[in-house]
Amino acid sequence: MTVLPDNGFPLAAGFPHATHEQWQRLVEGVLRKSGKDVPGTAAEEALCTALDDGLVVQPLYTAPDGGGGEQSGATAPAGLPGFAPFTRGSTPAGRVAGGWDVRQRHSRPDASRTNAAVLADLENGVSSVWLTVGDAGVPVAGIGVALEGVHLDLAPVVLEAGAEFDGAARELLRLFDERGVAPEAALGSLGADPLGHAARTGAHDAVAGHTAQAVALAELCHQRYPQVRALVVDALPYHSAGGSAARELGCSLATAVAYLRGLTAAGLDVAAACGQLEFRYAATADQFLTIAKLRAARRLWARVAEASGAPAAGAQHQHAVTSPVMMARRDPWVNMLRTTVACLAAGTGGADAVTVLPFDHTLGLPDDFARRIARNTSTILVEESHLARVIDPAGGSWYVERLTDELAQAAWEWFQEIERAGGQEQALRSGLIAGRLAATWERRSEKLAARSEPVTGVSEFPQLVERAVVRDPAPAAPGGGLPVVHRDDAFEALRARSDAHLAATGARPRVFLATLGPAAAHTARAGFAANLFQAGGIEPVNGPVPGAPDTAAAAFADAGTTLACICSSDTVYAEQAADTAAALKAAGARQVFLAGRPGDRRDAYLASGVDEFVFAGGDVVAVLTSVLDRMGVA
Repeated sequence: MTVLPDNGFPLAAGFPHATHEQWQRLVEGVLRKSGKDVPGTAAEEALCTALDDGLVVQPLYTAPDGGGGEQSGATAPAGLPGFAPFTRGSTPAGRVAGGWDVRQRHSRPDASRTNAAVLADLENGVSSVWLTVGDAGVPVAGIGVALEGVHLDLAPVVLEAGAEFDGAARELLRLFDERGVAPEAALGSLGADPLGHAARTGAHDAVAGHTAQAVALAELCHQRYPQVRALVVDALPYHSAGGSAARELGCSLATAVAYLRGLTAAGLDVAAACGQLEFRYAATADQFLTIAKLRAARRLWARVAEASGAPAAGAQHQHAVTSPVMMARRDPWVNMLRTTVACLAAGTGGADAVTVLPFDHTLGLPDDFARRIARNTSTILVEESHLARVIDPAGGSWYVERLTDELAQAAWEWFQEIERAGGQEQALRSGLIAGRLAATWERRSEKLAARSEPVTGVSEFPQLVERAVVRDPAPAAPGGGLPVVHRDDAFEALRARSDAHLAATGARPRVFLATLGPAAAHTARAGFAANLFQAGGIEPVNGPVPGAPDTAAAAFADAGTTLACICSSDTVYAEQAADTAAALKAAGARQVFLAGRPGDRRDAYLASGVDEFVFAGGDVVAVLTSVLDRMGVA
């Protein structure tokens, strides 16, 4: 028996210590009641959840899972905050003094309007400015106007200028001098990222020239502007192309190593070269995976710095951005909830700077309200939830520590594969990276289509009567390289077809829900079917309550559709489904669905007129696409 110290709260101290085997036997009993007779370890495995990259989430974690891994390769003990391997944070004090850097992104081409928005943000909680420059944002010549009134020695400015990064960087440096900012007081990042630009655009032939420009800027910053970083290792192109957490980390690591080689070849020592890099990662609504990703990223880079002979220089400076992939175009207000969870995860994971993308990010340029909600998300978490007052709040969680270890190992293996292929640039040129990201996204798309990864407001609980949110169009982002994907892509295509049909005919495509038996029998499956069809823009029309074959067929004739779905319990199906399907077909239904798995009555239902079955776990996108095709919805 385990004896705990007497602290006034004995709790379970008087009870025998429970073993893992005892828990497994209880799991066996629960699964047996649900029809699964699996013993011991297999019972535990039945409750596991598979993630990308071969990772598996266990149903139970215990103390041995939080040991910090072996001290080799990508894994090592977590250590202490501010010390290698920096898993627990890049600085000894964490961010307890003032929280993370709240960084707002601006991409409106009108420099004057951007300036007004920048000043409003800085006056209301934002601490640094992320400025998109060039074809996708403010013109290089407009940087001065966009930053008019900004105290450049107080508010760091981070540039994102794509191929125009050299001109944009030198314009910002000129502003420092023009406005009397002492070089040692200048703050920010020049945003040079030649490999990231090549990943986005496919402009591989420009990498060598852009790298030379980036190295020259890094040398200048090292010599004259000690608080300005020249390069950013942006992992968003890989995340936005459908990459998993490990793919994103591995690509960022290979990119950073390529920059490290270029900088040291130009004469900078390893510590100085590491100081010129900032790392940018996506934060998603999968909070634990995001926390583990940021912790693993620091551990991985610390391993590179150690192998390069400068272990003390391995403290990563991280900028986390709420994932653009997870942002939905339909019911965009839900994005506020997604970005709140992602921001919480980024802060918990130890990001130095956090950008919360406005909820209307995918619809165009954000308005004042959207930017206010975005910046206040961080403010609430820092000032009201006090999230930054604890250093590494997830540290010590057996689950988080184990997930950090496993994710770091998977990312390290991917990084090594990229290195064996010739490094990041060659892996991009050869299509290795594009192919792996595409394969990852294909697997994830299958989960999205089956709604095993639900998207609230899109694939689950869609609102067909919602009022569209209209925004000024955003400038086109550079393309031609890796694709840009969104979780709602497949469902958005279906909804667009429905919208076009509504505009052309004055009505959406409809499905008649033939509800049989009492409400208790059909409510669950009728709700499931209504939710499923609305995800494709198909409006449900409910049948009689209570329903029967003859009344359902009569109501169908008034529904204005050729599509019907029978909804009820298995017991009622056995008595009425076949007759109802036949009656619906006689009343003019061209396609009849049945909600639920048919079991051993499948052949009988098909013979009576049922064409297809819809149930949890099926390919919803394929079903809805087929339905719209058969209904003639272009």
